[in-house]
Amino acid sequence: MSNKIAILSQYFPPEMGAPQSRLYETALGLKQYGWDVIVITAMPNYPTGKIFDTHKGKFFVREDIDGIKVYRYALYASNSKKALPRIISMLSFNITSFFSLFALKKFKPDYIFTESPPLTLAFSGLILAKLTGSKHVMNVSDLWPLSAFELGAISKGFLYRRLEYLERLLYRKSFACVGQSQQIVNELTIKGSKKAYLFRNGVYMKRFQQSKSFICKDNDVLRIVYAGLLGVAQGIFDICRNICFSQLNAEFHIYGDGVEKPEISRYIADNNYKGIFLHDSVKRDLIPATIMQYDVTLIPLIKPIYGAVPSKIYEAMAAGLPIIFTGGGEGAEIIREYRTGWVCPPSDYDAIIIKIKEISLLDKVQFENIKNNCIAAAKNVFNRDRQIEKLNIFLQNA
Repeated sequence: MSNKIAILSQYFPPEMGAPQSRLYETALGLKQYGWDVIVITAMPNYPTGKIFDTHKGKFFVREDIDGIKVYRYALYASNSKKALPRIISMLSFNITSFFSLFALKKFKPDYIFTESPPLTLAFSGLILAKLTGSKHVMNVSDLWPLSAFELGAISKGFLYRRLEYLERLLYRKSFACVGQSQQIVNELTIKGSKKAYLFRNGVYMKRFQQSKSFICKDNDVLRIVYAGLLGVAQGIFDICRNICFSQLNAEFHIYGDGVEKPEISRYIADNNYKGIFLHDSVKRDLIPATIMQYDVTLIPLIKPIYGAVPSKIYEAMAAGLPIIFTGGGEGAEIIREYRTGWVCPPSDYDAIIIKIKEISLLDKVQFENIKNNCIAAAKNVFNRDRQIEKLNIFLQNA
């Protein structure tokens, strides 16, 4: 008899994003190890905050995605910058996810594996695990409420203390917790998790090995790419305002969607001399071929977020794409350790300008050395197949 696991997440394909890709590939990977997997999730709406046309007006949809049974439930969708609509959105799926109880009782999972954030969804996952006799595993991608405080979304008042109490409760009461970085795992242990395990985002190497490998840096113009969420935490709009790439003999190509996209679009239209180009977001399958056309990638965060390691780092490594990283923390440590690019202080636009000038002077051999470092790190250390293999062993032994 195969082991059974139910993944509970507000986000899942066909949405684009790091959690979506990781959970989808984790589900497929666990199936290869003999696990029976189902997914409980919300109607797709990320990152636009609008329910996709294919699911609009529906309360419940059952789907089959590559052999994975997916149960979708309604939610109040929002990508507003304001806190209240986002809180309502999260809490709405916390409530509707309980309609999966009948399906879960029929499925009889050994584990309910809940993606957090949102932190409150783990509370729903914990209750569903109790009601179905399952073990609850909390997958912590970001430390909340700490990340919200560091991004300026919440102050350390009454609400923060309540969320921190809930956080510690969930860590203690869950059968196990897994974290996306070593910093997160350390925090899980400090705050009471009985079993804390490192499960990095990693990267699915086959997606990149199947794409054509481009050898760039053949011309005088340095081509820089960003592909991902255009949100407040990334600060792409501020980069556009503070750096004139054309003066640096460089181009900055942006692919993505999010709350900052309208502002970025208007700014580029009014300042078309700066060497900045905004493209439509690309589907997950097209990301490898898209980013491999460029020389380097810029991966920014407006400030260090404790425990955060952007998954774009791993994808860039797999693409053999040297990285300019401005996020600090563990992400910066990884890039320095594996010599896969360059690190600048967050939101330090003068430092980024200086670094772009230095990179422009590198010759083709120096670029190839960094590209080779990237591919070696992705293949030998951050390969998602290996991460899932270790997760399978952890769950089996637990």
